[in-house]
Amino acid sequence: MEKPANTVGQVKTEYFTFAEDDDEYLILDSGKRFGPVTVAYETYGTLNTEKDNAILLCHALSGDAHAAGYHSENDKKPGWWEDMVGPGKAFDTNKYFMICSNVLGGCVGTTGPASINPHTGKPYAMDFPVVTIGDMVKVQKKLMEHLGVQKLLAVSGGSMGGMQALEWALRYPDCVRSAIIIASTACLSAQSIAFDAVGRNAIISDPKWKGGNYYGGDVPAQGLSIARMIGHITYLSDRSMHEKFGRKLQSSEKLNFDFSSEFQVESYLDYQGTKFVERFDANTYLFVTKAMDYFDVPEYYGGGSLEKALDLIKARILILSFTSDWLFPPYQSEEMLDAFVQAGKDVSYVNIDSPYGHDAFLLEYELETRLIGTFIDATYNNEMFWEEKW
Repeated sequence: MEKPANTVGQVKTEYFTFAEDDDEYLILDSGKRFGPVTVAYETYGTLNTEKDNAILLCHALSGDAHAAGYHSENDKKPGWWEDMVGPGKAFDTNKYFMICSNVLGGCVGTTGPASINPHTGKPYAMDFPVVTIGDMVKVQKKLMEHLGVQKLLAVSGGSMGGMQALEWALRYPDCVRSAIIIASTACLSAQSIAFDAVGRNAIISDPKWKGGNYYGGDVPAQGLSIARMIGHITYLSDRSMHEKFGRKLQSSEKLNFDFSSEFQVESYLDYQGTKFVERFDANTYLFVTKAMDYFDVPEYYGGGSLEKALDLIKARILILSFTSDWLFPPYQSEEMLDAFVQAGKDVSYVNIDSPYGHDAFLLEYELETRLIGTFIDATYNNEMFWEEKW
């Protein structure tokens, strides 16, 4: 298969393991000690001699370490942020060294509930500890140390990836020059927590879940598929769904008067749910959504005050939101902006007009390339960045 000229090309997933000894265990935010931890990661571009051009890319709920490029010559599907990572793109691999890792609790190479518990020889399942966004970032910090990166030029991500970027700037303020927070929030709203709870209940209610101990047998496909359908609805917008599907029927002009998936939007959700089951672990869905629910910057870092929390940050900040995003609506980004301004921080904000809902951070790559590319270059060269340009 012929690949585009501006791709990073063929890439390989690497693995790093730490916390193999009792005295090196990872201390989780819950207070529990955990290890060993294996991290799946990929890199793109070249780390320069000064080691000051490294950028960490953080994935969203269903993402993984494969952000760009292809795993083989016959691989038809590139990484999840292919439009943004590569030569001349927003994250320009001609200039910068990109790192992307699968999060703690994941199911694509990094230690998670499907991993083997060395104490039992069986998958952790629900014995896996509840983790936080902060715990995910601690693991990423260990990976940076392994790669010889002491300070990141930027940390960037959309959705849950934006939470990680913000967490990095808070937890390791001296290790981050800039953070790019896209379609994200400083804490989940009650509505977002509610959607996560319904998704988890769909999985737990599936008879095949078996208390999480389904490994080696039938997976709770129906529950996970429903959870994905619920989540996917929140990623779109009313406008985008209307333009894409409207009330079109799937295969006929007449109603069936039954409960089959007659409408195109129903068939689309069925497809998304089925494809998700093929590549994702149901228990990982439980643990990762719980980590998102627990994410609360004002409470954890500021005693309830977002301004007090963000005052800890030393990095320059770029916040991007999207007008039709109703999962993490623009007002949540604007609340962060106001708190950063009140704290006297170097922050820029752009609310991008887009019909694509929450998924816009994966689709509006042309404008994002201009914004993010300029911001990173300005940070690297110690220049000013003004959102008025845009």
